[in-house]
Amino acid sequence: MSRARRHRVLPTTEELRVWRGFIETAEALRTELGSRLQSECGLSPADYTVLLALSEADGQRLRSSQLAAEAGWERSRLSHHLARMERRGLIRREDCPTDSRGAEVVLTPEGAAAFRGATVPHLGAVRELFVDALTPDQLAAADEIVAALADRLAAVRRR
Repeated sequence: MSRARRHRVLPTTEELRVWRGFIETAEALRTELGSRLQSECGLSPADYTVLLALSEADGQRLRSSQLAAEAGWERSRLSHHLARMERRGLIRREDCPTDSRGAEVVLTPEGAAAFRGATVPHLGAVRELFVDALTPDQLAAADEIVAALADRLAAVRRR
């Protein structure tokens, strides 16, 4: 590969500056949101992810494999986290009625109450830290950027 070709493949200094700013700011935003969720509601971001998925599911239950896919987690990570949530009474695991090899994760009344209690403070923090920091045009541009990145990732995964 020629030297000129190699350089076109690599990001420019300006592109790297934007990339690092994007990654560092996204991580700082996730950290602050997670910290607030934990301190104000006693839930970790991982707890909230599980509770959100279950609250939106039919019958507030999902197969473990489907929950892992929705959360974007490895099944072993999910299993360990569910064990902790089950000990706290937020979820319970039940044998799957249609497949003896599988389990369903079910949102408990305590888990539903914890999720409801966390939703308003969490969404308020999202508004404060993300939505209110952007103009309507910037928010629309962010939506376009997210869509472009999601499309690129989906194309890469299909290869």
